[in-house]
Amino acid sequence: MKRWTILLLCVCFLSVSCASNRAVRREKAKTFRQLGEGYLAEGNTSSALRELLKAKELNSADPYTHYDLGLAYFAKDQFDLAVGHFEKALELKADYPQAENAIGAVYLQQGKWDKAIPYFKRALDNLLYATPHIVLNNLGEAYRGKEAYGRALAFYKKALEENPRFLKALQNMGATYLALGNYDAAIGALERAERYAPGSASVQFDLGRAYAGAFETEKAMSAFKKAVALAPDSALAKQAQARIQQLAQ
Repeated sequence: MKRWTILLLCVCFLSVSCASNRAVRREKAKTFRQLGEGYLAEGNTSSALRELLKAKELNSADPYTHYDLGLAYFAKDQFDLAVGHFEKALELKADYPQAENAIGAVYLQQGKWDKAIPYFKRALDNLLYATPHIVLNNLGEAYRGKEAYGRALAFYKKALEENPRFLKALQNMGATYLALGNYDAAIGALERAERYAPGSASVQFDLGRAYAGAFETEKAMSAFKKAVALAPDSALAKQAQARIQQLAQ
C-alpha cells in the first residue's frame, strides 16, 4: 500500500512538473512573439521572422504566432509560406477574421481575384471584426481587378460609410472612376483624399490624371509637380515628369 502511495505521489509530481514546464515554454514563446510583432511594426521583417520562429519552436499551437509568421512571409513575398501559416492560424482558431482577410490579401497581391473574394466575404461575415472598412476596400480591389467596376464602387462606398476618412478607399474609388472615364467623379473622390492626405504623392499623381482627363490643364500640371516634389527620386516622379512634358507640348 505504501509503495502505491509513493508511486501515485511521483506521478502527481511529474504531472505538475510537466504542466509547469509547458507554462514556462508558453510564456517564453509569448515573449518571442511580442518581440517579433515589435519588429513587424518597425518594418524589420528579418528580425521579426527570427523571433517568431523561436516562438513557434516553443509553442507551435499558438494561432497568433502563425498569423504573425504569415505577415512576415507576406512582407517578404513568400506567398505560399504566408498562406500556409494563415491557414494554420485558422485551423487553431476558427473564429479569426484577420487571418481570413490576410489570405485574401495574399491572393489579391497575386491577382487571384476569384480566390481572394471568398476569404474577404467570410471575414466580413464576422460582425465582431473591428475594421470592416479594410475588408470592404479589399473586396472593392478584387472586383476592380476583375473589371467589375460597379461592384467595386459599391464596396468602396460601403468602406467609406464605415470610415469616411479611409484614404485607400477614396483613392481606389478615384482610380475606378478614372478607369471608367468619369473624370468629374474621380476628381471629387481624389480631392477629398487630398484633404486627408495632402502629402501623398500618389494622390497628387492620380489627381493630375483626373484633371488632365477633364482638360483642366493648369490643375493637372500643378498636381503632377506636387507629386514630383513629394517623392523626387521615385518611379512615380518620373511618370509625373513625363506627364508634365506631355501637357506642356
